[in-house]
Amino acid sequence: MSPDSPNVHVDSERRAVRGACPHDCPDTCALVTTVENGVAIRIQGAAGHAPTNGVLCTKVAKYLDRTYSPDRLRYPQKRVGRKGEGRFERIGWDEALDTIAAKLKAIAADDPQAILPYSYAGTMGQVQGSSMDRRFFHKLGASLLDRTICSMAGKVGLSYTLGASLGMDMERFVDSKLILLWGTNPVTSSVHLWGRVVEARRRGAKVIAIDPYRSLSAAKCDQHIALLPGTDGALALGLMHVLIAEDLLDRDYIERYTLGFDGLATRVAEYAPERVAAICGIDAATIVALAREYGTIKPAAIRVNYGMQRTAGGGMAMRTIACLPALTGAWRDSAGGLLLSSGGTYPIARAALERTDLIPAGTRTINMSTIGDALTTMTEPPIKAIVVYNTNPVAVAPESEKVIAGFAREDLFTVVLEHFQTDTADYADILLPATTQLEHFDIHASYGHLYWMINNPAIAPLGEAKPNSEVFRQLAVRMGFDDPCFRDSDEALAQSALAAHPDNAGISVEALKEQGWQRLAVPESYAPFAQGNFPTPSGKCEFFSMRLQKLGFDPLPAYHPPRESAATAPALARRYPLAFISPPTRNFLNSSFGNVAVLQALETAQRVELHPDDAAARGIADGDAVRVHNDRGEFTATARITGNVRPGLCVALGIWWHKDTAGGRNINAVTSQALTDFGAGPTFYDCLVEVGKCDAAAVRQPSLHDETR
Repeated sequence: MSPDSPNVHVDSERRAVRGACPHDCPDTCALVTTVENGVAIRIQGAAGHAPTNGVLCTKVAKYLDRTYSPDRLRYPQKRVGRKGEGRFERIGWDEALDTIAAKLKAIAADDPQAILPYSYAGTMGQVQGSSMDRRFFHKLGASLLDRTICSMAGKVGLSYTLGASLGMDMERFVDSKLILLWGTNPVTSSVHLWGRVVEARRRGAKVIAIDPYRSLSAAKCDQHIALLPGTDGALALGLMHVLIAEDLLDRDYIERYTLGFDGLATRVAEYAPERVAAICGIDAATIVALAREYGTIKPAAIRVNYGMQRTAGGGMAMRTIACLPALTGAWRDSAGGLLLSSGGTYPIARAALERTDLIPAGTRTINMSTIGDALTTMTEPPIKAIVVYNTNPVAVAPESEKVIAGFAREDLFTVVLEHFQTDTADYADILLPATTQLEHFDIHASYGHLYWMINNPAIAPLGEAKPNSEVFRQLAVRMGFDDPCFRDSDEALAQSALAAHPDNAGISVEALKEQGWQRLAVPESYAPFAQGNFPTPSGKCEFFSMRLQKLGFDPLPAYHPPRESAATAPALARRYPLAFISPPTRNFLNSSFGNVAVLQALETAQRVELHPDDAAARGIADGDAVRVHNDRGEFTATARITGNVRPGLCVALGIWWHKDTAGGRNINAVTSQALTDFGAGPTFYDCLVEVGKCDAAAVRQPSLHDETR
């Protein structure tokens, strides 16, 4: 038997445990952890799980280093120094939970909305990510959190065209003949999709990257189209102009399964290739050639990702790109269409899992992407307590100076559940040790494939670490919440997520525990919109959206330009002439893994990449220490001079923790809290900066275990 077989027992002291990767990645890999004498000694991808196919990314391959790190938090602690100093002393769980409950009760007696939960995708599990915690805060009457920081603009934009976050099956990309990698770098962010792209290319497919930056993926494609940041929507309109003008259309599909074609045709007539070329900073001939290829090569697939929606017009850009497959009938084939997220395919009983019925009427909502303003401008009621878990906002939220100022408030009671002493943990009043994925139970959906996943605990919790679900279960007792829902076990929580729905037919917690994963009850050759059936109000792909019109928005696809660019803010651009984007680096995942020494060593330092012309104009040589700045803040980095960056652009791959950079600030020192057109998401890639040389000592990276961290 292989270690991939269920319930393997090599001998009485060694076993293999099925699990799932919890991290914010579309691949949601199936894991097999080998445990010997209670210690995890090996972690590998499950060979029998089709999306994983036995392969793990460089980050999760080091998961044992992370789990057993000497820096793991293992015991509850309370703050003994000033906010941000990171000085704590060990306490017991009873003292920690009693302190938290007493403080929350006192605040709630005045107004529970002064309490804010703050969480995101540190784990994507249904149980540890969004179950007992939601029930707890809903019952408490705390402010609701609008969890916008990654994907909201794109998902909302997509919904206005397709109706939901639905799309192609990633397993079918291998059969595509043309693949557009639009705003995505799967070598870094979806390695298992990349394997299928490589195989499709081996079989003769053409692969084109559309990205301002020549990423690791773009460098391996047949063509790279380096448009200006935030101009993706204009490019999509230009492609539609050519498709319609040259009749490269599936007229039958348009007639049967779309709404508003005539209005769309009128709109895109305004976006001739020459006009779009000027907007995007590319050649008109490139636009025409791409449109002709997209209109004639079948099946054609678009993998679009969340980077391109992190600009002022990101939601509309996603909506506009999503119109393309319906024009050409690409949806007819399982290897054609578009994939942003498969998350909407999963029928998750969110109301039952999170008990949304417990939310008091009129409860306010605070946008997580503007947490800096929320903590510093004294909203009414002011936030007096914040409970942070599954995220590291001091490092990952935009406009760091405001975020840091907010968390530094001595009158803000802060609780942090964490694996490590992150930038945010340094500001905690009570710091609680959380279990890693190897130490707790969970189930997982995916936003990149079509399989429910199980995570069986492989080892006992290290030290006194507890799962998120148990922490909130115990807090509920101390708060006097006696509703039966607060006594649900983790397995009961998981079962409540599995709605009675045809697509979940035959899927259960017990079956998942035994098998490790189960595919949704959808066809093997999954083509969700081959015969229409869009989950929109009309049941069609909506080029014209009545919902947008009722909200006062343009009902047709349009181009919403960046907020910060030479074209839209010329005075600002004269002071800060370089567009700035900060895509993920290969060896970190947002701020997760940022403290793993072996992965830090691979990244070496916080870097900024510049085109040779921009570097020469500033007297910057490769390896120089530089200061990147705008009116919001600054950070220091090491310059890398490369043709992978188009002129007028600088790129800093992230995200380093603030305290692991030489200057004490990472890339989010310069990003903005301004929000997107749809979904109120962040605009990380809508940013202007200037770059200049600075003292070389400013970019000496601190050691991972340096006591001055």
